[in-house]
Amino acid sequence: MVDFKNADLMTAIITPFTASGEVDYPGLEQLIEHLLATGTRGFVVGGTTGEAATMTHDEKIELYTRFAQMVAGRVPVIAGTGSNNTRQTSDFTHEVSQIKGIDLALVVAPYYNKPNQRGIKAHFEAVAKNSQIPLMIYNIPGRTGITIAKQTIVELSHNPKIAGVKQCTDLEDLEYIVEHAAPDFMVYTGEDSQALTAKILGAWGVISVAAHIYGSTMRTMYDELNKGHVAAAGQLQRRLMPKMQALFMYPSPSPVKAVLTAQGFASGSCRLPIVDLNDAEKQQLAAALNLPANALTQHLPAELGVDE
Repeated sequence: MVDFKNADLMTAIITPFTASGEVDYPGLEQLIEHLLATGTRGFVVGGTTGEAATMTHDEKIELYTRFAQMVAGRVPVIAGTGSNNTRQTSDFTHEVSQIKGIDLALVVAPYYNKPNQRGIKAHFEAVAKNSQIPLMIYNIPGRTGITIAKQTIVELSHNPKIAGVKQCTDLEDLEYIVEHAAPDFMVYTGEDSQALTAKILGAWGVISVAAHIYGSTMRTMYDELNKGHVAAAGQLQRRLMPKMQALFMYPSPSPVKAVLTAQGFASGSCRLPIVDLNDAEKQQLAAALNLPANALTQHLPAELGVDE
């Protein structure tokens, strides 16, 4: 497994699609290189932002295999493998765990079924047992309809085959997990707006959507924090906050794909049931990002700063 020590800013990367709806691999490679050049230190592929819920088994296996080859061990790669079916998740995670270059499997809380905490714990233990790589727990109640209790995450942190958590709840939960989890358990926030505070609390960093657009600024923010320049880092987080929030003003990943398309990246359309932004929505997003009204129907520079 690649060392995660420097993987503080990880990007939950989109999946670019062609006009015919297939994965755009040349576009994906271009985006990977851009993100690495603008501060990304690791990737989640096939997560929520990557629209994995709309992809077939075979599409995901090919995506993960080719993605790992493109990254070529330069930074850690985490691949989404979870579902609400424990047996299916276990089998798929085992299959993905054999792909060279995939370091962790991101396993979401089992949605829809609404298991209790004992059932959630048993789900992750069963999947971990059958995997050749460690798991990262994905706790995102806003998507799944259930919350993995902070105490359950701490219990699971002592399983040697469960390496970390992507936590999308409040800072109080994050603080508790950081304080009580097993040593070296990797705690990441999945909320861009928590990126700075999470790291100050002792989390490893953020698994980000905003890094697609504002990666250089987020990299600078973390670098300033690492130098002990807390005030400078705080100023950057404050300037980033409204832009981070704007990227979720419509169902994700439609806003970030709209910006990437305007920047000239081959992001493609979203897959149904997520629809692309219409012109009115693009104008509203542009305003929220402090861009000219028609910016998302024209050409934007490949890098955007917080003052643009």
